[in-house]
Amino acid sequence: MDYTPTQSGFRQRKLQPNMRQRNSSADGLEGSQLFEDTSGAAHGLQTGNQQAGPQAAGFTGQSILSDPMSNLAMAYGSSLASQGREMVDKNLDRFIPISKMKYYFAVDTVYVGKKLGLLVFPYMHENWEVRYQQDTPVAPRFDVNAPDLYIPAMGFITYVLVAGLALGTQNRFSPELLGVQASSAFVWLIMEVLAVLLSLYLVTANTDLTTIDLLAFSGYKYVGMIIGVVAGLLFGRPAYYLSLLWCCAAIFVFMIRTLRLKLLSDAAAEGRLVRGTRNQLRMYLTMSIAAAQPIFMYWLTYHLIR
Repeated sequence: MDYTPTQSGFRQRKLQPNMRQRNSSADGLEGSQLFEDTSGAAHGLQTGNQQAGPQAAGFTGQSILSDPMSNLAMAYGSSLASQGREMVDKNLDRFIPISKMKYYFAVDTVYVGKKLGLLVFPYMHENWEVRYQQDTPVAPRFDVNAPDLYIPAMGFITYVLVAGLALGTQNRFSPELLGVQASSAFVWLIMEVLAVLLSLYLVTANTDLTTIDLLAFSGYKYVGMIIGVVAGLLFGRPAYYLSLLWCCAAIFVFMIRTLRLKLLSDAAAEGRLVRGTRNQLRMYLTMSIAAAQPIFMYWLTYHLIR
């Protein structure tokens, strides 16, 4: 050990070589790793598992798809599903012709406006024939004379709402009474269509009128009923009678000019003299259907105006 004299008289030990040795030994310990770094191996193992996972899944899916029994079961299940769908569509179309229903709702705004004008003022309209394209009637949006179900459906719903409004203004509104109003209107509509079908069967009329056509023609009267009730609510009972009278006359003319092309013979459609007992019965039936519309219009609306 080395000692160096100081001003105080004491000697100081030289520790610099030893300090350097300890520092160097500490650096050596820091340089050498105490534990082996296994993070790279773990990462490689995880990557290998991720790569092996999709391969294993793909192998399992391929083995299932390559199994003949699985393929046979899938084919049998798909055939059963297709047969069940065809059976449901066939039976449903027998009672509710969905494919034909789409035709009656193929309307647009222009058609609805023209049809409403024709129902309210049919006197100036000349051509009442329905246009055909390759023995198929064109869609209603292309022909104002074609029947539709959009206006009757919306007319029925609007009529029920207007009836509820009229009952509310008279302090007679109740959900039960509104339900009775809607159900009675619907029942009268069904009875009217059934009566017309029975009459067509009795007179043995060969016509292209379908049940949906009759439902559409019978539902057009709701437009006049709504006009009459709204006029009565706004301007009183005299306005109700005047507007209803106008709409009754309009629907009568509309039904006569529309149904005569459907029920009468070609000679009647061309305006020539109608001869024969069968044509006479068809003419009476046409006038009866047209005359029934004002009766239903008054019967379903008179109690709403007081």
